[in-house]
Amino acid sequence: MQGSVKLGSIAGIDLRIHYTWLFAFFLIALSLALGYFPSSSSEFGVGTQWILGIVAAMLLFGSVLVHELAHSLVAGARGLRVNSITLFIFGGVSSIAKEPTSSNDEFLVAVVGPLTSFGLAAIFWLLGQVVPSGSGIGAIAGYLAFANLLLGLFNIVPGFPLDGGRVLRSIIWAATGNMSRATRVASYIGQAVAFVLIGWGIVNVLSGNFVGGLWIALIGWFLNNSAEGARQQVSVQSILDGVPVSSVMDVSPEAARPELLVREFMLEHVLRRGQRTLPVLDDGRLIGLVSITDAKHLDQDAWAATPVSDIMSRMPLKTVGPDADLSTALRLLVENDVHQLPVVQNGRLVGMLNRADIMRYIQLGPELRSRGNSGARALAPARV
Repeated sequence: MQGSVKLGSIAGIDLRIHYTWLFAFFLIALSLALGYFPSSSSEFGVGTQWILGIVAAMLLFGSVLVHELAHSLVAGARGLRVNSITLFIFGGVSSIAKEPTSSNDEFLVAVVGPLTSFGLAAIFWLLGQVVPSGSGIGAIAGYLAFANLLLGLFNIVPGFPLDGGRVLRSIIWAATGNMSRATRVASYIGQAVAFVLIGWGIVNVLSGNFVGGLWIALIGWFLNNSAEGARQQVSVQSILDGVPVSSVMDVSPEAARPELLVREFMLEHVLRRGQRTLPVLDDGRLIGLVSITDAKHLDQDAWAATPVSDIMSRMPLKTVGPDADLSTALRLLVENDVHQLPVVQNGRLVGMLNRADIMRYIQLGPELRSRGNSGARALAPARV
C-alpha cells in the first residue's frame, strides 16, 4: 500500500503502517481518554485517562495485527505467499500475492480472522475478571474484550471483502465450481452492506452524532469501493487468463549494447523516440535494463563518458516467459510497481511487455474475440 512505512517483519511478512493510521490512532485514543475511561471510574485523573487511552488504542491495533497475522499464517500454510500486513485508518489488510486456488483454502484463510478476534475477546474478558475491579488494567481489558467481540461480529457480516463475505464466496465457489461467479455474488452483497452502512452513517450525522456517523459512512464507502474493485479485478482476470504473453508482446524491441553511452541513450532513445527503458543485451543475452531513472542518478557531466552497463539494473530481474498468462504478467507488474517486463526464454530476450500492451488487450480483446477474430496478434504493438 502506497504511503506506508515498514516497521519490521514477522515470519517473513513485512509489517507496515500507513499514514492514515495516525488519524485513527489519535481519534480512538482521544475518544477513550475523554469518554470511555472517565465513565469507567471517577478515580482516574486526567493524566491517567490519557495514558489508559493511548495504551488501549495501541493494544486495539495490536489486536487487529494479530487478526491479520492469523489470516497470513494460515495463508502461508496453504501455500499462499503473504507479502505484508498494513495497518491503516480502517484497520488492517494482508497483502496476499495471489487469490486462493480452491474454495477450501479461501474458507480456511477467511474464517480464522473472526475466530481469532473472538478468542482475543475471551482472553481479555477473563483478564478483566481476575484483576481488581475499577483498576486501569480492568478497564482496558473490558474495552478490548468488547472491541474484539465487535471486530469479530463485524467481520462475519457476509459482505465481500469482509471475512464473512470471503466465507460466503468460498461456499458459493464450492457449490458452483465457479470462482468468478462467486466473487460477483459476494461483491454485490458486500456493496449492499456498504450502502446500509453509508445510510446508517448519514442518519447518525443528521441525529447529531457527526463524528460517529461520518466514521460509519466512511467505512461503508471503503467497503463499496473494495467490493466493486474485487469484481472488476475478477472480470479483468477472466479476460487475461489463458492468453499468452507472446500474443501481445513487442517481439522486436529496441535494445542497448552494454557500451552504449548514457548520453546517447538519453538523446537518441529517451528524447527522440520516447523510450524510457531499454533492455541491455550482450551477445543476445539479457544482462540488465537501463531506464531514465538510472540516468537521473548520474551527474549529467558524466553522461558522455559512462556506458549504460555502469548504471543499469542488473540480473536477476523480474521477467516473464512467452507462454505465461497475461494475468500472471499483470500481477508481476503491479506487485513490483514496474511498467514493463522483459520476456525471456532460455536466457535470451524474445520480447518486451508493458502495461499499455495489456490495457489495450483488456479494451479490445473481448470485442475481437466476439467477432470471431482468432488473431490476437493483431493487438501487438506497432513497430518503430
